[in-house]
Amino acid sequence: MKFYITLPDPEQARGSNAAVSFTAMGVDAFAEQLQHALSDRRFIEDWLAGMDEDEADQVDPALLAIDAKAKVSGKLHGLGFMLVADTALNGTAFKHRMRLLAGNHWQLVDVK
Repeated sequence: MKFYITLPDPEQARGSNAAVSFTAMGVDAFAEQLQHALSDRRFIEDWLAGMDEDEADQVDPALLAIDAKAKVSGKLHGLGFMLVADTALNGTAFKHRMRLLAGNHWQLVDVK
């Protein structure tokens, strides 16, 4: 699937957990960090490391999925950024990653 998202105010696109939040400033860096979150097991490990063992054991397995072949591109979109993520992850896992990365400062525009 391809997920089309916008970051209307990239400076605000930060999650509440610094270990798994966007730190990027430019569109290419945002795309790179999203691709890492979708494709690299270390992102999931960093997220789980912030939980106690009981909490980590109760995480929905669908949220732990990764897609090593995920690709993300980005471009300027008005004053913000448009990111296009091509991934095999389902919508629930993708949206969860975006909330970790950007908090509530992103918008899903389309899914194809």
